[in-house]
Amino acid sequence: MDQLIIFAGDHPVLSAAWAAIVVLIIVTTIRIQMSPIKQISTQELTFLVNREEGVVVDIRTEKEFKASRIIDSKNLVKEKVSNNDFSTLENYKDKPIIVVCTAGITATPVANQLLKAGFTKVSLLKGGMNSWVNAGLPLVKK
Repeated sequence: MDQLIIFAGDHPVLSAAWAAIVVLIIVTTIRIQMSPIKQISTQELTFLVNREEGVVVDIRTEKEFKASRIIDSKNLVKEKVSNNDFSTLENYKDKPIIVVCTAGITATPVANQLLKAGFTKVSLLKGGMNSWVNAGLPLVKK
């Protein structure tokens, strides 16, 4: 413990950077746990679709969507999202909505917008389409 205190005294900038990283990791973890939008696995996505009539909303580009997609998924293009135009999903307001992007990173803002638009059960596919493909799950390809 003494060595840690000496190190922190000798390297205050490095010690502050490490402390900041630890705090950011803790805050991010708490925010994810407390969020009404849950990150789900590929297996949980399958259960939601099969048992609760969940709807997969793919937010990738139309070109990527047409090349390969999850069976029965709906494409929601960026222009509609930026205009808050969720009219194609109105019939699914009370059903589970699972937002899917390429790697699971860009889906969060869209999921937040859907939640604000009145969709009650919004989730994200953890890892996006990459996790679906890596799990060897079926795709529709054209």
